[in-house]
Amino acid sequence: MAATKALLMLENFIDGKFLPCSSYIDSYDPSTGEVYCRVPNSGKDEIEAAVKAAREAFPGWSSRSPQERSRVLNQVADLLEQSLEEFAQAESKDQGKTLALARTMDIPRSVQNFRFFASSILHHISECTQMDHLGCMHYTVRTPVGVAGLISPWNLPLYLLTWKIAPAMAAGNTVIAKPSELTSVTAWMLCRLLDEAGVPPGVVNIVFGTGPRVGEALVSHPEVPLISFTGSQPTAERITQLSAPHCKKLSLELGGKNPAIIFEDANLDECVPATVRSSFANQVRSYVKKALAEGAQIQCGEGVDKLSLPARNQAGYFMLPTVITDIRDESCCMTEEIFGPVTCVVPFDSEEEVIERANSLKYGLAAVVWSSNVGRVHRVAKKLQSGLVWTNCWLIRELNLPFGGMKSSGIGREGAKDSYDFFTEIKTITIKH
Repeated sequence: MAATKALLMLENFIDGKFLPCSSYIDSYDPSTGEVYCRVPNSGKDEIEAAVKAAREAFPGWSSRSPQERSRVLNQVADLLEQSLEEFAQAESKDQGKTLALARTMDIPRSVQNFRFFASSILHHISECTQMDHLGCMHYTVRTPVGVAGLISPWNLPLYLLTWKIAPAMAAGNTVIAKPSELTSVTAWMLCRLLDEAGVPPGVVNIVFGTGPRVGEALVSHPEVPLISFTGSQPTAERITQLSAPHCKKLSLELGGKNPAIIFEDANLDECVPATVRSSFANQVRSYVKKALAEGAQIQCGEGVDKLSLPARNQAGYFMLPTVITDIRDESCCMTEEIFGPVTCVVPFDSEEEVIERANSLKYGLAAVVWSSNVGRVHRVAKKLQSGLVWTNCWLIRELNLPFGGMKSSGIGREGAKDSYDFFTEIKTITIKH
């Protein structure tokens, strides 16, 4: 009889301790389709314990100076960087992205998130005005909100989880985080570094499980005044409903259907490689079938070319990069976010036409414009209804500046000042002298 492989068993991290759960859910290795990990199927009890720990830790953590909190965040960054290869291997296996991408983007960016907010927290200023004729001075202060509920998605597991944890901690909040139950391993690994980095028990609590069980318990808890969520629009609608009775602060970074607009004068030597990377970076067959049924043409990939895989990967979640043409703007492939290596290529005749078609989407997260005409680049970027527009490049981020979407792509922005504003409450103080 063949030996059974031992499964990786994750545990919740609450009040500085790893705690088992009464039930678990399976997590699959996307390269083989086999169960390789078991994730806690947490619920209300685990959230109650995490809220208690976070509330008890809040007075001590929030009273620390920005310099003290900065030192702790930098220590987390140092430890994470020292374990970069271990985390990259785990992220690749758990999420399915290439090892090269995990090594060069996901884990380095996670390190940078801690370093960036460790620095930015030291450079915020407050406002002050005087009313001499009334003998008054007014100034503002910002204070941490309290317990921050953070929910991150499966596509960039550690990258986006740390993008939320780091600014929340830096501002003096305590945290309850729920990673995606599909990609929980690197969040669990991060917990092992927190004590070594000097993070006090209860400051960061990570509770694993599904949205309907642990997510809803977190979002609806009356003692969690703030929710930061990255994920789908339907889930965001549910979060809004559950949060409304408590008037919670919400930051919702949702889906996108990001147009890449390539004009006739674009530098194709730069444009084509960047567009290929942006189109095929994530690893969806039903969409391709729908496109065919609607009369579209498949130029390469799914249903056209043969995918050859080693025997052990035959049941894995692999798909050939697929290019679709002759497709209508109303097609689901043109209007819905596809987390797979599928791109649609459609022609346009004029600047005005392509702007109108791009803006007809319900989403407005990001867009890309390729042109050597500087005037055109500025005109088109200004008119596109997107929170972020890259021109003649892709995925270059300045973390000081806002990131977030328009329309159905979300509410709020993230970045140095925007994250600080979100994770704090502002107060105006008037002194009469």
